[in-house]
Amino acid sequence: MDQSLASMGNFAKPDEADRRTVGVSNGSARLLVTGATGELGQLVIADLLRTVPAENIVASVRSKDNPLVAALERQGVEVRVADYADAPSMMEALRDIDHLLLISSNAPEGRIIQHSNVIDAALSQNVKLLVYTSLLNASESTLGLAYDHDTTEKRIIASGIPYVILRNGWYTENYFDYIPTALEHGVILGSAQDGRFSTASRQDYAAAAALALTGIVASGSVLQLAGDDSFTLSELAATISDISGKLVTYQDLPKDDLVSVLSGYGLPRDVAELIADADVGASKGFLHEQGRQLSSLLGRPTIPYRDIFREKMAAERSAELWPH
Repeated sequence: MDQSLASMGNFAKPDEADRRTVGVSNGSARLLVTGATGELGQLVIADLLRTVPAENIVASVRSKDNPLVAALERQGVEVRVADYADAPSMMEALRDIDHLLLISSNAPEGRIIQHSNVIDAALSQNVKLLVYTSLLNASESTLGLAYDHDTTEKRIIASGIPYVILRNGWYTENYFDYIPTALEHGVILGSAQDGRFSTASRQDYAAAAALALTGIVASGSVLQLAGDDSFTLSELAATISDISGKLVTYQDLPKDDLVSVLSGYGLPRDVAELIADADVGASKGFLHEQGRQLSSLLGRPTIPYRDIFREKMAAERSAELWPH
């Protein structure tokens, strides 16, 4: 693993000077994970617990009225209540924290302000490393989400806090919602043309975030993280066909038509627009990445999307969730 890391420029295992900068040389750094009861945050903490003493891990949550909080506390993880939109709460949550994982907000509005509150609190509390989950190709992408991520990245860099930026591609799990309609109607609808999606599992992205949070990635790194393999929506349709034994094809639509169809299926319009916008971005190459920085960081191949779909569809078949 060291050889592959050292061969990738700013994506390199830090030397002792770098480790002192981010405060991990003695292995006693206090690590805080935001969004700790979310799908990604849960997996990050589970990964950390394999190698980091529980007393060194802090989970930040918006409310303790969640059954997952008790499970974290039973494992010895300290839980602190904080909200990105509440600057004083973030300031208090980051007290005595050395390394911070800022999992990007999923708020439809105000994301930049929320992220700025966290960055300002981290600076005030002398956080020694800030890891941020950004968007693949954030500085060049035309996706609607890209502006907020690019602006957040710039604010992190300008703050002077040592940082690692993880530009994550799409989750493979995002495409599970295609399965029921694909099997019922025999078609996947999209606006991606022949654009490729280099997706990876939440499990892989979480493992990468956990590694970065412990200080294994050199401060100042901006990593383009994506799965080793990729697919077009035509190839995804073929994969679902192969696994299910039912014919599924891909139909490409203009963006506005796709938004109308998805809204007609009952999706909120902003969600439909997000899906269509991502498809158009994929058609321009912004969700495709071949650098394999994710697998290099993990020291293993990423989980193939076909395997993830095969496991998901086998579980749904067992639960008799497939339409007949």
